[in-house]
Amino acid sequence: MTATLSPTTQWTDVFKTAKGAVYQCDEERCWYVDFAGKVAKFDYRCLLKLRKAVYHIDIEHALLNTTKDPDVEIIFICACDHCYVLSLLQIIALKEILEGTFVMLELNRILHERLFTVSV
Repeated sequence: MTATLSPTTQWTDVFKTAKGAVYQCDEERCWYVDFAGKVAKFDYRCLLKLRKAVYHIDIEHALLNTTKDPDVEIIFICACDHCYVLSLLQIIALKEILEGTFVMLELNRILHERLFTVSV
């Protein structure tokens, strides 16, 4: 499922690197991941599943593996329409994007909590 941006839809940058980005769409209550040549739409639950799948890849083991196995990982997330076939370098780049995204989401939550919580 490839995302298309309608003229009325507003995307907010959450985190961006030279390799890709994550955008938030408040109107649709979702996130768009722009990576590896495609833009994929995720709800929060699926974004968490993507992060979990990427974090569980043992990059160090794959780099040190001396067998003839291909240096490619397939990331398929149940209940999501997206599948990624990524090289180890792409996995490292996606991991960086997801780490940055969740740090920014947590920072936003903390700021919102501090600014809008009324002290008694």
